[in-house]
Amino acid sequence: MNKHETPMIRAYWDRVGGTLIEEFLVVERSPTAGPRRLDAIILPAGEKRVARAAEVSLEGKDVIVVQAKAHRLGMYLMGQTLFSAELVRRFKPASVKSVALCTQDDEILSTPGRNYGDVFSNHAARGNARSRSSNRLRRASRSYRVNRHSNGRAIAS
Repeated sequence: MNKHETPMIRAYWDRVGGTLIEEFLVVERSPTAGPRRLDAIILPAGEKRVARAAEVSLEGKDVIVVQAKAHRLGMYLMGQTLFSAELVRRFKPASVKSVALCTQDDEILSTPGRNYGDVFSNHAARGNARSRSSNRLRRASRSYRVNRHSNGRAIAS
């Protein structure tokens, strides 16, 4: 995350509430894998606070995975968003919703996100994150939500 993405994540967290864990380590370094960090995890049923990963367990909880980029929705962000949900399933949450935060939507790329049938939610703030306050970032111009519970069943919301 960088200084432009943190306010986007905090603004989204202000909207959904719960416990926020930033820079969540989802894969530890090993001889065969590099470390992977998610921009944020939100436990919407948790108390409103910022926590460290060591302070929480994802098992049996509803989880929102957040990936953010302070630019237009692109393939990289979409891939991060979709595959991050798969990596989090190793922690046995009750459900996973994955959210892409970006400063501008992409008319073409939004369609595959909506139709993927997996976990994907795109929140594109109007304008440039670098020039907008976090209050303005709270307003999403578009939102696509498809949840998939850990049993693999797709549920649109």
